[in-house]
Amino acid sequence: MSDTTAYTPPKVWTWDKESGGTFASINRPVAGATHDKDLPVGKHPLQLYSLATPNGVKVTIMLEELLALGHKGAEYDAWLIRIGDGDQFGSGFVEVNPNSKIPALMDRSGSEPVRVFESGSILFYLAEKFGAFLPTTQPARTECLNWLFWQMGSAPYLGGGFGHFFAYAPEKWEYPINRFAMEVKRQLDVLDRRLAEVDYLAGDDYTIADMAVWPWYGGLVKGWNYGAGEFLSVHEYKNVIRWADQIHARPAVKRGRMVNRTSGDPAGQLHERHDASDFDTMTQDKLAAE
Repeated sequence: MSDTTAYTPPKVWTWDKESGGTFASINRPVAGATHDKDLPVGKHPLQLYSLATPNGVKVTIMLEELLALGHKGAEYDAWLIRIGDGDQFGSGFVEVNPNSKIPALMDRSGSEPVRVFESGSILFYLAEKFGAFLPTTQPARTECLNWLFWQMGSAPYLGGGFGHFFAYAPEKWEYPINRFAMEVKRQLDVLDRRLAEVDYLAGDDYTIADMAVWPWYGGLVKGWNYGAGEFLSVHEYKNVIRWADQIHARPAVKRGRMVNRTSGDPAGQLHERHDASDFDTMTQDKLAAE
């Protein structure tokens, strides 16, 4: 459907908080806290405050992969941040991430706590801290970072652009949907051409680049993001599908997708994670049966 009503921007923009459609409550034109609320702190040095969006899933996958490798220092507490309720605007969260976006991580393992925000920064921080999933030699190291930063720059077109106008905007407008669909398909083609040459984005090895890209573009071709698979003809991207299936088969990835998840199958929702045993005892289906 085309938008037949021409819009003339006013001389000075003002915020209409009722016009944002689905998830309008998670955005506002100013930063800072809206209320005082301390963040909980669990027993592990790594404290994650998140939600199982594609950006949040990146970090829980990384942590579960580190634990699967035997890095006991990667044990973590994952606390649910309900962005629809405004948890990200609490004073404690804003202290960890002044941008009020999930995920946010506090590392209390050293003499001074370290805050880490932005999902790509968290992946890089953990990879360096534990010496895993980030190549140490060139050119593989830079190739990994190329794709990590590619994802951080590209995802706003997929999520904030295409996903917003296709799935969440209060009305369907032809121009923005076409504009962002074109860009998302170009990005999928970029990935498909790369994955025709290599098993993983940085080359032969699975890295933080794959963990960053997979929840967004792997989720798109798997049919999890926006219900847009048919619209975008994702079946055309055979190499992306092969790669997405390969990563989805990893046990740590399956666990990582469950953490801080609040939608879908209750058996796949682990609202908080404080111990490896929680996957067996604390999923929403288990709690509902008590």
